[in-house]
Amino acid sequence: MIVASFYAVFLMNKKRFLLPASIAAGLITAVLFLLLFLPRISGSAADNTKFEHFTDDFFCKEITNSTLSLHYTLKDPSCYNLKNYSVSFGDASVEGRADELRYLKDTKKSLSSFSYHNLSKSQQLTYDLLLDSLDSQIALAKYELYEEPFTPNNGIHAQLPILLAEYAFSDQADIEEYLALLEQVDVYFSQLLDFESEKAHCGKFMSDEQCESVIESCEQFLENRQNNLLLTSFENRIASVEGLSAEEQASYISKNGEMFWNHVRPAYENVIHRMTSLLGSGKNDWGLCNYEDGADYYTLLVHTDTGTSESMDELFEKISSERDKDLSLCSEIIAKHPEFASNSYDYDWSYANEIDMLDTLETALCKDFPTPLVTSYRINYVAEDLQDALAPAFYITAPIDDYSDNCIYINNAKNYSDIHYFTTLAHEGFPGHLYQTTMTYNYGIPSVRALLDYPGYVEGWATYVELMSYHYAGLDEDLATLLSHNQAATLSLYAASDIGIHYYGWETKELIDFWSRYGITDTAVINDIAKLILADPGNYLKYYVGYLKFEELQTEMERKYGDNFSLMDFHEAILRIGPAQFDILSKYFPSYYTIARSEK
Repeated sequence: MIVASFYAVFLMNKKRFLLPASIAAGLITAVLFLLLFLPRISGSAADNTKFEHFTDDFFCKEITNSTLSLHYTLKDPSCYNLKNYSVSFGDASVEGRADELRYLKDTKKSLSSFSYHNLSKSQQLTYDLLLDSLDSQIALAKYELYEEPFTPNNGIHAQLPILLAEYAFSDQADIEEYLALLEQVDVYFSQLLDFESEKAHCGKFMSDEQCESVIESCEQFLENRQNNLLLTSFENRIASVEGLSAEEQASYISKNGEMFWNHVRPAYENVIHRMTSLLGSGKNDWGLCNYEDGADYYTLLVHTDTGTSESMDELFEKISSERDKDLSLCSEIIAKHPEFASNSYDYDWSYANEIDMLDTLETALCKDFPTPLVTSYRINYVAEDLQDALAPAFYITAPIDDYSDNCIYINNAKNYSDIHYFTTLAHEGFPGHLYQTTMTYNYGIPSVRALLDYPGYVEGWATYVELMSYHYAGLDEDLATLLSHNQAATLSLYAASDIGIHYYGWETKELIDFWSRYGITDTAVINDIAKLILADPGNYLKYYVGYLKFEELQTEMERKYGDNFSLMDFHEAILRIGPAQFDILSKYFPSYYTIARSEK
């Protein structure tokens, strides 16, 4: 059985101290299209306008807290009258976090002053989502010392070089902002390291194994002194800026080198030094439930990240039940096709490269999904010195005001090939993250939702379509079904192990016993699985539980609409609503499904 790896929409971590644009400002967001797709059904024009002003003001204040978030969210901030903002990564200090919490509480109070029933239907959706996000972030603030900026897998030390290397230059102002950001990397990292010291003082610091992994990752990043990603990528990007003379280019290249050597490298060296000094500070090498209030934090984290409200017991039972169904179906197919059980089974494969696969996916999805927008994308590859710390693949979103250019990163260290490469590209590209993002942008949702992070929807959607994509690859239908359900069952094992370790208190023996029941007995493999789960609590649940919620919603709608159910309209309604908590998604789904049906 293949050991599944996690994927990532390439976002900054949603925690407040990483992206101080408040409510977990993810980079998957929406463009401001003034809600053209839903009629105003209640309330006065004054009420509607006042609410739009409130949400726009909130968006503008929060997005300017982090220049990196601002740059990835808006190509042209001046369209929002954002001109005189300070260049900053945000304030991750104790005072900065306290100020942010106060602001979130004040915003919730202001939001509550609106008469819900006087808002339009689309504004009610925004209200529900904003209130849900505010409540979640305020609740999580109680447990902020459990948050981890330097997660061994996809931590800020690994994310930041990619986001800086992809920082697009439209003009000289962008270059100047970028260089000003580089100059602050050491200060920003120092604030995060102060947070790590605070965690250590309170007994919440990471294990030595995780700490050593972070140190090693930073050392790898610093190894390539002359051809570092932040040096080479800058020269490539600056060459495309119109109107720069050769002398200006040379001057900027010199300044970039100065910022790298005087601020970026010292920042990473400081991470190595201070994390080394904190070795031995961790008090818990295993699940979150071993902390006094760790199970409560984990429950809140899972509810926030998956966008669900079920108890841990209910989720665990649901995961187990779905796994039994998947494995039962796999057994039926193998009984019909014994040859499929062989790891050496050879199936026809005729795709030459990534572009060929993505072209196939973009065409094949049209039978089940709305026609994709005409847009462009690039395939990039993770630099060797970052491969160990990053996911197998990830998608970097385009700005909400210009989603014509998209980027998918491939991590060659993960050695994907054949059908698994194909389905990975489906997850990141079509009909996964790239498709979902651009389609939701195009349908139009308010800009304030750029601040709201719903990874259960985002990763659940990408997992849901990834499993569908086996049927787009040209395989025998029974084989495609087998591979899809086997992958779902594998993901369920990771999700169950996540709950087992962090909520039920499974230790190594329980974990080995659990995996052994499904034919995985290699303790080295199981230990590697445990490392991934320990380093990033709740991560696998975003993917698998999110996927289950879409499956549940589809089953519910098929039952409700019977012969009038349309899978394409089902998908369109989900895309029109956009990232959301699943109870809220279900609440608004009938209205959006009606809109999708009416436009045919």
